Amino acid sequence: MFQIIKSMASRYAEELKRRVERRTVEMEQDDTSHYLLYRVLGVMEEEGRLIDLYQNKGRFLYKYAGSFLEEAAVACIKHRFPQATRVKIPNPSGGRPKTFEIDCLVDGLAHEIKWRDATTDGDHITKEHTRVRAIRESGYVPVRVMFYYPQRLQAMRIQETLETLYQGIGGSYYCGDRAWAYIKDLTNIDLLKILEEIANVRG
Repeated sequence: MFQIIKSMASRYAEELKRRVERRTVEMEQDDTSHYLLYRVLGVMEEEGRLIDLYQNKGRFLYKYAGSFLEEAAVACIKHRFPQATRVKIPNPSGGRPKTFEIDCLVDGLAHEIKWRDATTDGDHITKEHTRVRAIRESGYVPVRVMFYYPQRLQAMRIQETLETLYQGIGGSYYCGDRAWAYIKDLTNIDLLKILEEIANVRG
């Protein structure tokens, strides 16, 4: 499994590098007239340029880091349970979205895999409530696996509400150390250790 995840990491790293390099070239042609406002607020032009550059790099990094970890976790589950699959279920409320996607369904357990969830949007709770109810009405047990807990108080409170929601409907909620332990217990694969080994090799 180590080689599979290492190969996956290399693929994501190369794609991330390509996207960042492409965006860096594109930004050389950007209109920088807004730097006037940066200067008004005490941020000099070179610092403003670097802020814009790293803000763009950060968006790509967060996207690829999340997609990679979620794919790696699903790969571990599928290695242990070849029948595991991604499925869509109908929204029982009839509203939007019309369907919800289960990241990894195995033996009746409907896993939602997230690297982290830093949302502070109250509507997120309503959507999750509908999603969890849809899973239950489809005959599955909702399981949320989130590897990194948010840092900001409002986002943390939303996660506390979601944990209560999952537990109240008979599901499970794993975050932080409990998420890594859950994947290890479920699959007999120590995903955290594999990632640490890959990271150490890359420096």
